[in-house]
Amino acid sequence: MKRPEASYSPAKTRIVDAALALFAEHGVGGTSLQMIADTIGVTKAAVYHQYNTKDEIVLAVAQVVLARLESAATLAEAERSRARAREVLIGAMVDLAVERRQLASVLQRDPVMLRFLQEHEPFRQVMARVNRLLMGGASGAPARVRAAILAAAIAGAVVHPLALDLDDESLRRELLKQVRKLFPNR
Repeated sequence: MKRPEASYSPAKTRIVDAALALFAEHGVGGTSLQMIADTIGVTKAAVYHQYNTKDEIVLAVAQVVLARLESAATLAEAERSRARAREVLIGAMVDLAVERRQLASVLQRDPVMLRFLQEHEPFRQVMARVNRLLMGGASGAPARVRAAILAAAIAGAVVHPLALDLDDESLRRELLKQVRKLFPNR
């Protein structure tokens, strides 16, 4: 099943895709609007016609993940059991990380992106929902650390040099097998 993502016009999608590739290579701070324009073969004015600021482009890149995480949290919250809710959420998180490996790298490693997301209230709200689901109603140190390990394992594995040459299906299958060990069905 194809999961929802933020939907943009073709012009905005080209900008977001180019920005993501450049962010992964140069970081958010090292990427200029001119670099984005040059990558897609348009003028800087054409980029400004779609997005007024670089911050809007950063938000659009992050929105790709935000939309998917929000949808996954909503699906998980509809489940009757906490174990099933976690299973649904973990599956969606793995799918997203595998499908968007480049974005996972930017989201976890770029200090400008990390700071931007920490200040973005909708992102914080979605992450609070995701974390509540992963912790299964618990709030103590064991649940928090287990949820942090899970999130780090997923995000880190998809960009780790040992996994870069794995095809998506092999990576997805093995990653699900390993992260499910953190949350055995109870």
